[in-house]
Amino acid sequence: MQVHEAMSTAVVQVGPDHTLRQAAQLMATRKVGSAIVVDPDGSGVGIITERDVLNAIGTDLDPDVERTAAHITWEVVYASPNWTIEEAASAMVRGGFRHLVVLDGDEVLGVISVRDIIRVWVQTTILA
Repeated sequence: MQVHEAMSTAVVQVGPDHTLRQAAQLMATRKVGSAIVVDPDGSGVGIITERDVLNAIGTDLDPDVERTAAHITWEVVYASPNWTIEEAASAMVRGGFRHLVVLDGDEVLGVISVRDIIRVWVQTTILA
């Protein structure tokens, strides 16, 4: 199975000037663990995760003041929609992260998470 068949296309997008609370509220509302950060000034596509928000709050940073720009992972490993699920899982293990932004050129197609991969594996191996 390929990434485009398992990824979530309903992604949360925020800008670098959103507060951590705003990003967290959007992620909570959509029940997702990450948000794509798009910089309109052309710095590329980044990601902020629930772990980034927790780390900031755990170090006593104010989520109403802190901006996502200070907590974004810009060195994102991007997945191709044509990667296999195994390639995506391997990239996650190597990088120590749970989300991959799926890009086709410069276009964000979605996000694939560990949860997506587990869901696919359960559906194809255990429930099949």
